[in-house]
Amino acid sequence: MNSTTLPQKIMLLGSGELGKEFVIAAQRFGNYVIAVDRYENAPAMQVADCWEVISMLNGDDLERIVGKHQPDFIVPEIEAIRTEKLEEFEQRGITVIPTAAATNYTMNRDRIRELAHTQLGIRTAKYGYASTLEELIAISNEIGFPNVVKPVMSSSGKGQSIVKEKGGVENAWNYAIAGSRGDSQRVIIEEFIDFEIEITLLTIKQWNAPTIFCSPIGHRQERGDYQESWQPAGISEAKILKAQEIATKVTDALGGAGIFGVEFFITKDEVIFSELSPRPHDTGMVTLISQNLNEFELHLRAILGLPIPHIEVFAPSASAVILASEQSENIAYEGVAEALGVKDVDIKLFGKPSSHPYRRMGVALAKGENVQAAREKATAAARKIKLVAG
Repeated sequence: MNSTTLPQKIMLLGSGELGKEFVIAAQRFGNYVIAVDRYENAPAMQVADCWEVISMLNGDDLERIVGKHQPDFIVPEIEAIRTEKLEEFEQRGITVIPTAAATNYTMNRDRIRELAHTQLGIRTAKYGYASTLEELIAISNEIGFPNVVKPVMSSSGKGQSIVKEKGGVENAWNYAIAGSRGDSQRVIIEEFIDFEIEITLLTIKQWNAPTIFCSPIGHRQERGDYQESWQPAGISEAKILKAQEIATKVTDALGGAGIFGVEFFITKDEVIFSELSPRPHDTGMVTLISQNLNEFELHLRAILGLPIPHIEVFAPSASAVILASEQSENIAYEGVAEALGVKDVDIKLFGKPSSHPYRRMGVALAKGENVQAAREKATAAARKIKLVAG
């Protein structure tokens, strides 16, 4: 694909906070964006040109809105999509990002794990699959404890837990099934890796230019969901090059164009592939303050075939999530002015119409003299923001 004439019509499937930032990036180049999600007033809908509320697992609903809007590009932001319809749309000449086949491949953790480990011979954690509690018990005993149980289809760590002993297997099964997206009732069980750091390597695959990378992003998780991220990650050049080599291998196998969030466990001696998302990554929100081009702008440029001559990290930077503590349909925020009173701190509130415990409602961003200082500033700023539920 050559550089695209602007504007283009882009249909975004999934309209959360990552989608919202992508829409902002797309509209800065004058593009027309249709934001799609399963509920009204989702964050990206608030800044898009128009929006649709459907179940993206319903092929007839997808057919209807694609026929109505005739987009040039379809850009998935979530996993719960009837992906075989995307292949039909691609055959009609609509560009699906990164490709319809790659989207189908990466919607489930089992398929991307099989691609990496079985087909490409990449080092991963030991793993197995279960479709029943009985299977999970048997495979957990085989892999050993502790282990990690996740739905094969989920997002933002939903349904993920660490199982420390046999007595925790049933709770892990119930939690994984409750957190699963789509119609999958399958979980993946992984060996617990004793890592020094988890990183996200934002990998930008281009139509007609070499694959390029952002500086690795370190992150910390709780309940399977990211709590803070920082850039640079502070790992050796040798491990960065190894991660880049693996990320290139996997994304070349998937094809297409756009940004991929490729996750790794970094141990003392190894770089171990963990997961991949074919879209901007939640840990990459740190790039909203750290880089000259954030991950959403990079995704857009790669999709449209626009040049990316240089990616620069301005300073050590960090993000810290702002979480809800209770359920509410009427939300207000206090402490924003106090948080913004600190030098090199920024706050992004996502505009979600409702809250529930641990729902990510915003993010605090900070730059510092070093990573530790940036992390402390971002965390302190996030704590200043209080949700006032009605």
